[in-house]
Amino acid sequence: MRLSNLAQTTLVAPLILALAACPSAEPQGDPMDETAESFVKLVLAVGQHDADYVDAYFGPEEWKLQAEESAITLEEIRQRASDALGTLTAEPEDSDSLMAARQRFMRKSLESLVARVDLLSGVPMTFDEESKALYDAVAPTLPAEYFQRVLEELDGRLPGDGPILDRFNAFRQDFVIPSDRLDDVFKAAIEACREETSRYIDLPPGESFTVEYVTDKSWSGYNWYKGDYQSLIQVNTDLPVYIDRALDLACHEGYPGHHVYNLLLEREMVRERGWQEFTIYPLFSPRSFLAEGTANFGIDVTFPSDKRLELEETMLFPLAGLDPQRAREYYEVQDLAKQLGFAGNEAARGYLDGTMDAARAVEWLTTYSLMSRPRAEQRLRFIEQYRSYVINYNLGQQMVRRYIESHGGTPDHPEERWRLFSDLISRPAVASELE
Repeated sequence: MRLSNLAQTTLVAPLILALAACPSAEPQGDPMDETAESFVKLVLAVGQHDADYVDAYFGPEEWKLQAEESAITLEEIRQRASDALGTLTAEPEDSDSLMAARQRFMRKSLESLVARVDLLSGVPMTFDEESKALYDAVAPTLPAEYFQRVLEELDGRLPGDGPILDRFNAFRQDFVIPSDRLDDVFKAAIEACREETSRYIDLPPGESFTVEYVTDKSWSGYNWYKGDYQSLIQVNTDLPVYIDRALDLACHEGYPGHHVYNLLLEREMVRERGWQEFTIYPLFSPRSFLAEGTANFGIDVTFPSDKRLELEETMLFPLAGLDPQRAREYYEVQDLAKQLGFAGNEAARGYLDGTMDAARAVEWLTTYSLMSRPRAEQRLRFIEQYRSYVINYNLGQQMVRRYIESHGGTPDHPEERWRLFSDLISRPAVASELE
């Protein structure tokens, strides 16, 4: 997800200027514009019932005030969304490819909104039913044996004797960023990510974000997009921050991840075309599948393994006071451990479907995700709060990678890789289009 809490008052003036620069918020007679306005107002209305739902909003302030004052019921929201969806579905698909993409995006977004309202109203859904309804995707089901094979390979790679979880955590303990060096390391990683991203993506003048370090969160990082090309990135320091997280978070939350994804949509969709649906970001929606998937894949796009290793050895490890000669060793282990990524989906699926209780879910995460108990408990808190959202990270990354590489954006063609990546994060898209 994303990163820090800033003083929002400093953003008021820039936001006013940004809205003044945008096309008029009033519909211009295009039925899609009318649907877009209805959608934005409905998302704001759901936000009155669900504190996590509105992830970002930089549209007309009066719409937000109307939502707060009217506080319409979930039943009424659902009816209005269904009506808007019916109107949209009745329209023929536009011959213009971008307009057709807008129609598909809006249809999936309205369907997702209805599903979220159903969940808030107590309608039961399985993990897979929920992820399909909200994010337009279903993660594969993988048995314990799949992860056990990865664990066996890791077992032979880790030093020492004893349980693999203990040895894995003992190994990683040598690669924790000291708290007094975290800010320097993170800022250096951000600058490296921005420099590399700006070689391929034209970033608007004045774009920036603020970083804040926080505690008592269920996530490790978060990006709060404020509009006017500004973000607040928060890094959670509840648990030790390992050296790989510096570059991962800098790319994922910043460049070319969430910060760039949001500012490109603001520039291309809102300012250039006046498409108001992109002034709001409902977290539990198809947009998150693309946001998280591209943010994770963006790490590899920006810093392929050899390039990343060079940066770690020459800059980030020394800044953190870690031995750069062990960087290769660390990333060889990390690359194996990443193959356990889908184990978290199975914990979420079992917990939400009722086949695992909290204790069993934590045990699964410590066994098959190799998480320490505190980290597994934090992950369970995330699952309880965000539910099937977990698929957006690993399945999203997998599907974005497959889409880009199948269209020629392979590692040996970096220019085409970046072109396809940039195109994907600057237009309407949903998961089913990546299949």
